[in-house]
Amino acid sequence: MRGHTHRRILIVACLLAFAGSGQAQDSRLEFPVAQAPVERITSTTAVRETREFGGGQRGGSPVETLESLTGEREERDEIETDRDSFTPATTTAGRRRLIVELAYSFIDNRGVKETHSFPELILRYGVTERIELRFGWNAEMGGAGSSVSGASFDEGDELFGRSGRIEREYALSYGVKFRVTDQDRWIPGSAIIVQGKTPTGGNSTLTPATGLVATVVAGWELPNRWRFDTAIRYGFGSEEGDRFNLWAPSAVLRVPIRERWAAHGEYFGIVTSGKEQNVTRHYFSPGLHWLATPDLEIGFRLGWGLNDQSARFFANTGVGWRF
Repeated sequence: MRGHTHRRILIVACLLAFAGSGQAQDSRLEFPVAQAPVERITSTTAVRETREFGGGQRGGSPVETLESLTGEREERDEIETDRDSFTPATTTAGRRRLIVELAYSFIDNRGVKETHSFPELILRYGVTERIELRFGWNAEMGGAGSSVSGASFDEGDELFGRSGRIEREYALSYGVKFRVTDQDRWIPGSAIIVQGKTPTGGNSTLTPATGLVATVVAGWELPNRWRFDTAIRYGFGSEEGDRFNLWAPSAVLRVPIRERWAAHGEYFGIVTSGKEQNVTRHYFSPGLHWLATPDLEIGFRLGWGLNDQSARFFANTGVGWRF
């Protein structure tokens, strides 16, 4: 009787042990099945957040958000010339890059014969990302100097006191350009240009001495790639022993038409002070520009004088290459 009881107890203990072992195996099998969907959901969510928000970082200004939605924030490595408007660019050539600019200007003067200005050559070489050296040469022929081109303005007649008398002149220009700031939201990109000019030939009795002009330019690029730049030039000269000052404010709005085309509208003025007979001239100038390649720009602009002391009309066309 006692033997039967022991056997029954042993059988029950074996059954209980077997049942416990089965439950443990079932729990180990069920654990990865329950966790696998959670891991997949977590992984899918992380990938979606990475794609949509750049690694889950949602920060940025409203302007940056708009640019990311419209795709306008991509970096554009394109040539920016100083010759495509009276207002120069806020950028420099770039380290170890060379920009060659050439242009021709025709000016229909009032009271004297027209002026031809060519080649308005400027060589811009980047010593660093923020500093470029400048060297140029130009020839002017006609009844007045060329003051409507940003490249040849430094040789303009108002600066050297020979208005209406020039017949022919050749001159070298040289200087340096500093990029001061890069655009950061409402802080504009800006640059300073200091440029001198020395005549090398022409009418010997009218050839003036070396002169100097300083330019400060600042501008903003908007989210839709519109660009607004403004500048002020200052120079000084002498006429019959009397020193005088020259100021030239300007502002230009550039609007992209297509991927490679852009148009602009610009105002610029030329004002002197300290002369016996001061000059005040105002111009309005639209223009059109084509970016043939990221390193080649071709442009054309027209202009009309807005008062009686200004030239009636001018036309300017030119190119810029970057190497």
